Amino acid sequence: MKERFYLIGILILMGAGWGATQPMAKIAVSAGYRHFGLVFWQLAIGATFLTVVQIIRNRKLRTDRRAMSVYVLIALIGTVLPNSASYEAITHLPSGLISILLSLVPMFAFPIALLLGNETFDPKRFAGLFLGLVGVLIIVAPEASLPERAMIVFIPLALIAPLFYGLEGNIVAKWGTDGLGAIALLHGASIVGTMIALPLALFSGQWINPLPPYGLPDLAILGSGLVHATVYTTYVWMVGRAGAVFAVQVSYLVTAFGVGWAILLLGESYSSWVWAAMAIILSGVFLVQPRPRDPLAETDETRQTSRR
Repeated sequence: MKERFYLIGILILMGAGWGATQPMAKIAVSAGYRHFGLVFWQLAIGATFLTVVQIIRNRKLRTDRRAMSVYVLIALIGTVLPNSASYEAITHLPSGLISILLSLVPMFAFPIALLLGNETFDPKRFAGLFLGLVGVLIIVAPEASLPERAMIVFIPLALIAPLFYGLEGNIVAKWGTDGLGAIALLHGASIVGTMIALPLALFSGQWINPLPPYGLPDLAILGSGLVHATVYTTYVWMVGRAGAVFAVQVSYLVTAFGVGWAILLLGESYSSWVWAAMAIILSGVFLVQPRPRDPLAETDETRQTSRR
């Protein structure tokens, strides 16, 4: 029983940490920082942190051709493209609403899984998919759902991130990661992603100067990068320790904490339509959750982690 309470406590901390990254992003864009610059520093901070982790774990970075191909793919569809869209969307939309829409990852993942042959049709999961669609419609259809009606045009932009995350999971499930464990994969993808994002930030004029003076937006960038890398690493540990079914419950906490942090830190408020949409979407997520397996976790690396 003590072990279970310990794991639940870690799960709550993970949800609180991941949920805080959206308000941090909102604070960062409030200074006029743009998406390519933010993506670069998120990746650079994460790559630095994970390099230290891998040195402590005495793990070397694979640099063979196949591993580099996987790094490039995951960097693009797992960070550079979705996070660029998400940072741009959060410039125009409330942070809490972004957190709600990000919970749609399983909704996008299920139909992609059907197309790729990763899953078979399941009426219960299809019902969850339908609930997710209803939730989005509740956000965009009523006149009083959003603080400003003009925000509706940015909802599709906010949906790009969960679409890519759903695609990423299915690609990993279908073709694997060439034996790379989750931490090793994130480490390599962060380094490669940093190299991809650097010229984008420089040539688009979105470079963020790392020199002082530092303000709250700069601290938010640093905090977001460190929290993301820390919580993801903890998630991999949790999968090995408690299993994927238990660990995936963090998605509900991320949404709840994301909305809660937005209210506390940013003073956001939402209409009854948005609250109803959140309840319906999370109900749909419950139905659509994948079977108890995690392709990223089922590697030698995670099995070793589970023994520690």
